[in-house]
Amino acid sequence: MLKMNQRHIQHLYWRAGFGIDINFLKKIQSNSRLQIIEELFSDSEKIIPLQLNLSEFTSIKNKSANALKKEMGEQAFQKLRQRSQKKLRDLNHAWIERLSESDGVLREKMTLFWANIFVCRDNHIFHIQQYHNTLRENALGNFRNFVKSIAREASMSKYLNNKQNRKKSPNENFARELMELFTLGIGNYSEEDIKESARAFTGWSFNNKGGFLLKKHQHDFDEKKFFGKKGNFNGDDIIDIILEQKQCARFICDKIYKYFVNPIVDKNRLEEITSIFYKDYDIKNVMTYIFSAAWFYDDQNIGVKIKSPIELLVGIRTIVPVRFEEKKQFNYLQKMMGQVLLYPPNVSGWKGDKSWINSNTLMFRMKLASLILNNAIINLEEKGAFEDSFDTYYKNVKKRNRYLKTSKRWDVFLKKYGNLHPRQLRDFIVMSKLDFDTETLLDGLEIKSNKDFCIQLMSIPEYQIC
Repeated sequence: MLKMNQRHIQHLYWRAGFGIDINFLKKIQSNSRLQIIEELFSDSEKIIPLQLNLSEFTSIKNKSANALKKEMGEQAFQKLRQRSQKKLRDLNHAWIERLSESDGVLREKMTLFWANIFVCRDNHIFHIQQYHNTLRENALGNFRNFVKSIAREASMSKYLNNKQNRKKSPNENFARELMELFTLGIGNYSEEDIKESARAFTGWSFNNKGGFLLKKHQHDFDEKKFFGKKGNFNGDDIIDIILEQKQCARFICDKIYKYFVNPIVDKNRLEEITSIFYKDYDIKNVMTYIFSAAWFYDDQNIGVKIKSPIELLVGIRTIVPVRFEEKKQFNYLQKMMGQVLLYPPNVSGWKGDKSWINSNTLMFRMKLASLILNNAIINLEEKGAFEDSFDTYYKNVKKRNRYLKTSKRWDVFLKKYGNLHPRQLRDFIVMSKLDFDTETLLDGLEIKSNKDFCIQLMSIPEYQIC
């Protein structure tokens, strides 16, 4: 049986999750690579939707915005929208809690990955919660079914204007982004392909419950020509033809490689996993292949990925359990580092990798552990992510420095890590190779406790990388 050393197990769990708890690592380290990977996937088989308590909105759930405005009046309707927007923040917080605590860590990491492929934004709490759970449900499933499900989602229909896509006046937004951002990439389709595929998605809409609805009187049933084929194609047919192109498998595998393996793509490895994915578009199969490959554990692929803000936040909480007592402050941290979940900057999503780091965000990120775990001071004069509510919140806060309100479980940390030798703790917390200056700094530290040393390790530049 092929065994895995500690570094390889940690590498796997940073790519497939957000780091690993040391007790769990000890539990599985005697297993073979195959057994560890099988357990990783089996733990993520169960699909557990993320559901907020939305009972306060039940009476209005299935009513359109226009109907509600007439029924409630403009002022009451705007208050309703603000309450819905607050629930959006609650969903943001609940998602990060799920990322931090779920046993099905791979499904949650895949959900986060797909959220930056099928990028969408919506303030309608029922619709975006439904959309979010569609990502989770399909995260390790069949990509063909996944794309077809996304094309039917109410939030996506609104976000890319497919609701306005009608026979006599086709709207090309969704058709264009379907190929450019979701499946093929720029340069792998023609403008004519966009026009013809937009016709195939005419009439695709949703009902007040957020379910898919084909408005037949707005759908173009005439013949279309797409990628050299002719037929009375509908949206599903268009997706099937797109997936016939090997470029589709290559485009997605390129995204997978950059996110899960290395930001610098090895073209030979890319073609290798593209061939696997193209056979059946089974996401679980291609991810199993990657995590099982010997090259995945090459030194050149370990400690080379800049953590996203969410990976950074959740990674800290994996080592030291911590809760934010004010959700607005939690959202504020995401805003400062440039990644607010459910609030992508545009349809292209977050660029990732080096874009996470600039002179401002690097200093903030390196101070993050102290802010969260050591009651360091933070300046709260910035705007937050969900602008309206943050403005309201912060204009009542005096312009002075404040603490983040968090509850830390140092007792849990000390039970697991308190007796480790400092060098063991360093090797466990930091994945990337240390710079000479950083090594000199750490060697010269007077280490009073593993608690303090943990915060110091999480404050070095190398902790930004996994």
